[in-house]
Amino acid sequence: MDLSILNNKQREAVETTEGPLLVLAGAGSGKTRVLTHRIAYLIQEKGVAPWHILALTFTNKAAGEMRERVGSLLGSGVNDMWVMTFHACCARILRSEIEQLGYERTFVIYDDADQQSLLKKIIRDLNLNEKVFTPRELSSRISEAKNQSLDALSYLREGYAPKEVVAAYQAYQKQLKQCNALDFDDLLLMVMQLLNQFPEVLEKYRSKFRYILVDEYQDTNLVQYHIVKKLASEHRNLCVVGDDDQSIYGWRGADIRNILEFEKDFPGAAVIRLEQNYRSTEVILNAANIVISNNRSRKKKELWTNTKGGEPIDLYEAMDERDEANRIANRILEGARYGDRRYDDYAILYRTHAQSRIIEMYLQSYDIPYRVYGGLSFFQRAEVKDIVAYLRLLQNSADDVAFLRVINVPRRGIGDTSVDALQAFASARTQPLLHAIMQLHDGDLAKAAREKFTAFAETLSDVYMQFGVKSFPDVVEYLLQVIGYDAYLQADRKENYEARADIVKEFVGYIREFTDAMDETKVDVLSAFLENVALFSATDAMDDENGRVSMMTLHSAKGLEFPVVFLCGLEDGLFPSMQSIYEPEKLEEERRLCYVGITRARQKLYLSSAKQRMLYGKITPAMPSRFLTELEDALPAEAKPAPKQQPVLKSAPPQQAFGISVHSLKSNGVQSAIQREQSKTEPKAAPMDVTYTPGQRVRHKAFGDGTVLAVNGSSASSIVEIAFDNGANKKFAAAFAPIEVLKD
Repeated sequence: MDLSILNNKQREAVETTEGPLLVLAGAGSGKTRVLTHRIAYLIQEKGVAPWHILALTFTNKAAGEMRERVGSLLGSGVNDMWVMTFHACCARILRSEIEQLGYERTFVIYDDADQQSLLKKIIRDLNLNEKVFTPRELSSRISEAKNQSLDALSYLREGYAPKEVVAAYQAYQKQLKQCNALDFDDLLLMVMQLLNQFPEVLEKYRSKFRYILVDEYQDTNLVQYHIVKKLASEHRNLCVVGDDDQSIYGWRGADIRNILEFEKDFPGAAVIRLEQNYRSTEVILNAANIVISNNRSRKKKELWTNTKGGEPIDLYEAMDERDEANRIANRILEGARYGDRRYDDYAILYRTHAQSRIIEMYLQSYDIPYRVYGGLSFFQRAEVKDIVAYLRLLQNSADDVAFLRVINVPRRGIGDTSVDALQAFASARTQPLLHAIMQLHDGDLAKAAREKFTAFAETLSDVYMQFGVKSFPDVVEYLLQVIGYDAYLQADRKENYEARADIVKEFVGYIREFTDAMDETKVDVLSAFLENVALFSATDAMDDENGRVSMMTLHSAKGLEFPVVFLCGLEDGLFPSMQSIYEPEKLEEERRLCYVGITRARQKLYLSSAKQRMLYGKITPAMPSRFLTELEDALPAEAKPAPKQQPVLKSAPPQQAFGISVHSLKSNGVQSAIQREQSKTEPKAAPMDVTYTPGQRVRHKAFGDGTVLAVNGSSASSIVEIAFDNGANKKFAAAFAPIEVLKD
C-alpha cells in the first residue's frame, strides 16, 4: 500500500496497529487521512477482515466521508465494516440484543421534540410547577443523569436533583418503556448495560471488533468511554484520535479527562502527535498556539506549517454591534462583489445566537446571501415531522407520542376532551392509545368520538396493508392521499401552501432516493429509514448550500474550515462568557473555543470587539476580551508592545477583570502585524432619525441610484422599498440600509 502521501508522523500512526494508541491530532493536521489509511492498511497489509473493524465517529457526515475514502483506497469491503456514529452503532447492537432488557426489537428512537412532548404530559400528570420544571429543564437534567450512568434512584442518592426531577425521570422512563421507545441517551446507556450484565453479549462483540478506532475522542462522555473500554478489553487494539485543545462540549457531557488520562487507562499506550497543519497560514497558527498555550490542562503540542507568512490578522474595535456588523458586511461585499472571493468563502462566527440578528440585518441590507446554521433544519419542519410520526405509528403501534401528534392532523374533528378521555381509558388498562381504540365499546366514549377514533385506526390498518403490494415510497404517497394531507395544507391559510407542499415533495423524493439505495429484500426499509431520520444531525446538511455566507456559533463551526473567518464579539463577559470568567475549568474551555474559532480560518482572520453592545434588549459597556490581550504575544519581537498590566486573576474584583484596551494595542505599534482599519470611509447605518418618503431619489452603495416607492412602518422600524435605475426592486430596513438621500 502506498503511504508516500503521508508525513512521517501520519505514517507512524497508520503503521502502529497493535495495542492502544493515542493520536493527538491538532487542527487541520490530516486526522481523517490517518484514520482512513489506517483502516485500509489493516485490511490490505495486515490481512484483517473488514468485519473485525469498528470505526466510531460523532456525525453521520464524518462517518460517510470515512466510508467513502476507505472505499476509494480499497475498492471493496467497505460494507462489511462498522463505520458509523456511536448512536448508530448502539442502535444496531440493540436491534439484535435489546430483548434481553425487556424491549422489543421494533423500538423507536425519540428525538428532542418527542421528548418534550412526553415530558409535557408527565409534568401535568405529576402536577409539577410548570414555571419551575419545564420540559427543556427536565430533559436536560435527565440527560445529565444518563451521561453519568445514573438511574433515577442513584441520581437522587448522589444529591444531584430534587425529588420532583427524580419523579419525572422515573415516570419518563416508564412511559418510554410502555411506548417501546428509547431516547438518544438510552441508545448508549442500554448498550453499556448489556455489556455489563450479559457476558455472552460482551464476548460476542469483543470477539467481533478486534480493531477499534474512535474519532474525536475528546468529545466522548462517561458512557461512551465505558463502552469503548469494554469492547477493547481483550484485544486492546484501540486507536483513539482527538485533540484536547478542541474539547468544547463539556456542557453536554463530554469529559476531557478521557483523552488526558488515556495512558493511565490503557497502560503501555503509544502516543503520536500530529502537529503539521495543512489548513492555515503561519500567521493564523501562531495566534492559535499563543492563545491555547495559556491553558494548563492540556497535552503539549504546537501547530506548524510549511505555508510561511500569510495575511496579517485584522483587529477592529467597533463603537457598537451595529458598527461591527456594518464593517463585516462591507468586507464581505468588497471581496465577493468587487473582488475575487465567493460568498461561501466567508464564515461569521459568534459566541451566542443572540449576536446573529444584527449581523443578519446588515447582510440583508447589502443583499448578501447567507445561511444561519443551527436554525430549523429540514427534518424539523412540521410537515416532515407529521409524515414521520405516521410512519413511526405504522412501524410501532405502541408509539403514543406519534399518535398524539397526528390524531388530528389533518383535522378530524377530534377535540382535546375526546383525546383526554381516550388517554384515561388507555391508562386504566395500561394499553397504548392505538390498541385502546380497538377495545372501545358503547358507553366508553361519546359515539361521535368513538367513530372518529375507529376510522383513524382503520385508515392506518389500510395503509399498513399496502406494504405487501407497494414499494415504500408508494405507500407513503398512498398515505398522504388517503389522509388528505395536501388538502389540509391548502386549507391552512396561516402559512404559505406552495412552500409547505414543496417540503412534502422534497421529503417523498428523499424517501425514494433512500429506498433506491437499499436492498429491500434484505432490510426492513421502514425501520432503516426511521432510524436514519432519527440519527440525522443538523450539521450533516451544512455543505448543501453554495454561494452563501455561513453564520454560526463557534460550537457549530468545529470540524469546518473557510478561507476567511470573522470572529466577532470578543469582549469579556461575552467571550469568554460571564459564567466562565471566575471558574478556571470553564475559562479553559472558553479558550479552547477561541482556539477552534481561530483555526477555522485558512487564509484571512478578522477579529472584532465593540465598546458597547446591546444584548437581550440592554445596552452595556464592553471591554476587549482577555483573549485579545493574550494575542499580543503572537507578534514579532520588533512589534511587541511595551510592558503592561497582565490579565487579572480569578480573585480580582469585576471592575478590574478586563485586561487591557484594544486602543493600547494600536498605540504600541501592533498595527504592523495586526491591521486595525478605520471605518471613516465606510458606509454607515442610516441615522435613526432619517425619514423617507415615496418619490425621493436615493443612492445605495451596491445598487446605485433609485426612487423610493413605499415606506411601511415608522421611524427606526420602517421598511423602505426602492426601485433602482438598473431595474432592481429591493426592500431595506431603514435603520440599517446604507442609503443616501440625494439632494434636488
